Amino acid sequence: MKQEIDYLVFNGELPAQFEEAMAELGPLLGFVSASEGVPVEVCRAKGVLVEKQGQHIRLGWHQPVQLYRALSLLREAWDLEDYHREEEPCFEIGMMFDVSRNACLRPDSLRYFFRCMALMGFDVGMLYTEDTYEVPDEPYIGYMRGRYSQEELGELDGYAALLGIELIPCIQTLGHLNRVLHWPAMAPYADNDEVILTDSEESYALLRRMVQAASAPFRSRRIHIGMDEADGIGLGTHLATHGYEDPHAIMRRHLLRVKEITDDLGLKPMMWSDMYFRLSSPTNGYYDGDPQPETAGLVPGVDLVYWDYYHHKESDYAAMLDKHQRLTPKPLFAGGIWTWAGPAPDYEKTLATTIPALTACQKAGVPFVLATAWGDDGAETNLLTALPGMQVYAEFAYTGSYDPDWLAQRFQTCCGMDIHPFWGLSRFNRVPGMESPLRMPVNAAKFLLYQDPLVQLFAQDTQGLAMTRHYEALATEYAAYAAEACSLYKDSDSTEKNMSHLTHAPHAEADKRYALVMDFYAKLARVLASKCSWHENIKEAVTQEDKEQAKALAEGLLETIQQVESLRVSWRTLWQEINKPYGFEIIDGRMGALRARLETAHSRVLAWAYNQADESLPELKEPALPYLQRPGGLAGCYGWTDIVSACR
Repeated sequence: MKQEIDYLVFNGELPAQFEEAMAELGPLLGFVSASEGVPVEVCRAKGVLVEKQGQHIRLGWHQPVQLYRALSLLREAWDLEDYHREEEPCFEIGMMFDVSRNACLRPDSLRYFFRCMALMGFDVGMLYTEDTYEVPDEPYIGYMRGRYSQEELGELDGYAALLGIELIPCIQTLGHLNRVLHWPAMAPYADNDEVILTDSEESYALLRRMVQAASAPFRSRRIHIGMDEADGIGLGTHLATHGYEDPHAIMRRHLLRVKEITDDLGLKPMMWSDMYFRLSSPTNGYYDGDPQPETAGLVPGVDLVYWDYYHHKESDYAAMLDKHQRLTPKPLFAGGIWTWAGPAPDYEKTLATTIPALTACQKAGVPFVLATAWGDDGAETNLLTALPGMQVYAEFAYTGSYDPDWLAQRFQTCCGMDIHPFWGLSRFNRVPGMESPLRMPVNAAKFLLYQDPLVQLFAQDTQGLAMTRHYEALATEYAAYAAEACSLYKDSDSTEKNMSHLTHAPHAEADKRYALVMDFYAKLARVLASKCSWHENIKEAVTQEDKEQAKALAEGLLETIQQVESLRVSWRTLWQEINKPYGFEIIDGRMGALRARLETAHSRVLAWAYNQADESLPELKEPALPYLQRPGGLAGCYGWTDIVSACR
């Protein structure tokens, strides 16, 4: 695909390393900084400024990254004779990538994300590293998990800084440390399977090494120290050693010790706020807790981050922000791009929760908002699919609103892709008629992919839904997207060869990765359609003793097995393009188990149909019981082990 190149001559107040940043970002927009070309005046401003009158162009910025956002807006206005736009962000905007749930993004993938973030105008990036960072003299931390070396993190920090993005280390210093503590060699540090042992000098020596290692590669003096979801704090080894104590007191004492460490290292910590709320909640919940300043055990100098990925009403977020403002004058906020429900993201849920949340944050004067993209239970959703959600956060930060047409235009400019196929991915999780309660959306793509062909735990929940027809339509649609994406990639690859003098050909990376994403979802839809056809028909065939129908269905599983293998290979290709190789062994294992069970179903159903051996297929004759049904509809099923069997 041919892209015009425009040569610009910049003068005025340019940020440090501007030419190096332009070498990275300019080609994505078709701009080259040169000694001859269209003059562009650059000045300081309150935020983003873009003025264009004929050949007279003026760009303004307050933070360096805002100049790169201004350049992306200039590209969109390039053919206009007159254009004027000013933007002042309503809060600092950050993006957190989960690299602790098996998928560690490759450094070159992170650099790609940083380039997109710079064009969007993100101020901050975070890598959520529970154990996936190198700690000198601690070989078990991040062992066989794709941990980032000190050198890798330092290079990433330098690259982000080049583009005007502050990279902030993000670790855990209390809970969420299972992958550290599960090693027998690390048992002396464990209170329970997830929580580090507090009031232990050995633990604090370890935490000092962790905090020092996590922060050393970064310019930023800010650090996220986690401390969320520390369930059972003080109730394991701590209880056996010291006896029972109020968790509020343990939490405060521990936080004071961690704060001493960050103070010694010259760091300004932030932490998730939920433990303050859980300890005051009658249900150990977050959103029904109401901590009082006099009993919460607050520690001065630690910013609280309120996280919420669930609510649909602005008033819910406003009420929680009000509770936080009783604890700290300026709470921070983290919302979610729903990438953790299975192999497909949920953008219906993302938009339904994000817009009211950001509106409440804007009205409450929240200074910093973080978008998160988690990868619970194996990081099955590739984080490339988080890009549209990132654009939502960026555009709201700079415009204070959500406009789908504006967003699609901006996404095309900043990421080089069509946003509409990404929005459509929500349909992988939502078959028509499959309603869900507000809090936890249905994740049909996951439980239908892994549902056992014989032990059908979700048969009652999905009865009467036209699942096969739904996924057949998606398979056709996404196969067309994949074919178009492959064509785009071939064109851009040719363009790249003709533009070898540039650091990056215009969106050649995006075209390749877009093609891989669309190919994966086309194959996923095909597998889901085939599996749903089996699930919708085999139980009736067996209970009605229709052996001819059972034979036909069993023979059809041979094609399904081939489709599963094709999906696995596509998944692997996409994973390796974006992530380090570690962690895909889990996906390989799940897909291998699926294939094995399909082969078992094929063999056993044919044996039954041909009256061979003693086969009676008792699993398919048991009455189906509801599993996911809740008041208001179906809930999701998010753990692979809860999907594949009733056994452990």
